[in-house]
Amino acid sequence: MGVSIVPCIICEAPAGGARSKAMMKALLAISRLIDACNEAVGRAAAWLVLVTVLISAGNAASRYALGLSSNAWLEIQWYLFAAIFLLGAGYTLKRNGHVRVDVLAGRLSARQQAWIDITGGALFLLPMVIIIAYHSWPMFMQSFVGREVSADAGGLVRWPVKLLIPAGFALLALQGASEIIKRVAFLRGDIGDPRERRPDH
Repeated sequence: MGVSIVPCIICEAPAGGARSKAMMKALLAISRLIDACNEAVGRAAAWLVLVTVLISAGNAASRYALGLSSNAWLEIQWYLFAAIFLLGAGYTLKRNGHVRVDVLAGRLSARQQAWIDITGGALFLLPMVIIIAYHSWPMFMQSFVGREVSADAGGLVRWPVKLLIPAGFALLALQGASEIIKRVAFLRGDIGDPRERRPDH
């Protein structure tokens, strides 16, 4: 959706045509839905930081104070660590938190930056994340069907953490499409600069 349909709307003339406006209105509705989804997932993933810290502290205290520990406690920590980053990627993109070459982009106008975001999203971000999500799905399915379990004693099942890979990149792909939609709408004059519309909380 983000690669082919959305950029083409810019070229439709006149931009204020009823059909073009209706299509953009529908796309913006989809964009808002994607934004809300990644906002909710990102906020939930943020709480996993606290969960990870508590598990890590509890495991350390149990090991040193009582001499009790388990590989499951160690593995759940990196499961949660993976969840935080993979499930939070789309949220971070929505909040404009990914690394950019701001020393160059900061000197460009808002419209020029929008074009850079559209081009980068359509040509680089979306193809990459879609390919990763697509190729990681069979790995998850193989682990799920085979009931893969950690080789370490007391370890956890493996498929939940492998599911995070296609899920995380799918959310990132959706957010990439949402960002392209908003940049196109901005260039058409349908909305203000998306970078100035981001919530502070």
